Amino acid sequence: MARLILVCGPIGAGKTTYSISLCKEMGAVKFSIDPWVQTLFAKDMQSLDFSWMMERVSRCHAQIWEVCEQILSLGGNVVLDLGFTTKTQRDLFVGKASELDIRAEIHYLDAQKDIRRKRVAKRNVEMDPKVYSFEVTNMMFDFMEPKFEVPTDSELENGCKVSS
Repeated sequence: MARLILVCGPIGAGKTTYSISLCKEMGAVKFSIDPWVQTLFAKDMQSLDFSWMMERVSRCHAQIWEVCEQILSLGGNVVLDLGFTTKTQRDLFVGKASELDIRAEIHYLDAQKDIRRKRVAKRNVEMDPKVYSFEVTNMMFDFMEPKFEVPTDSELENGCKVSS
């Protein structure tokens, strides 16, 4: 049976690292939102405008889902490292999976803010281009921090919370 895992958490929680490890463990295809947005839209971004960014993230989600649907229908596993900042985003993908008779799993990564900030600073210095697409500035970190909506208990019924 195909599996679809949605990895969510605030910036610096370890979503990408966790997703890479999970893909190796279960033989899954990973999709990460950062390289898509960086490649397609970063040069056009004038300021940190949340609605502008989310509209473009939604476009990427639509294209990513088209490929995911094919993989899942062939029995393949997919891990989505798309941030899933809001419950609405998570619900959308859970609903799409349900249409394919797949119960999406939400894996919520959590870590204290000071730990996440240190991870981001380290990541910015090391900047492995195979893993990370861009530097996350303090301004970006602070901008996104209040935007993340923690998953509800009901969202995690078929998933898990991972303290990282």
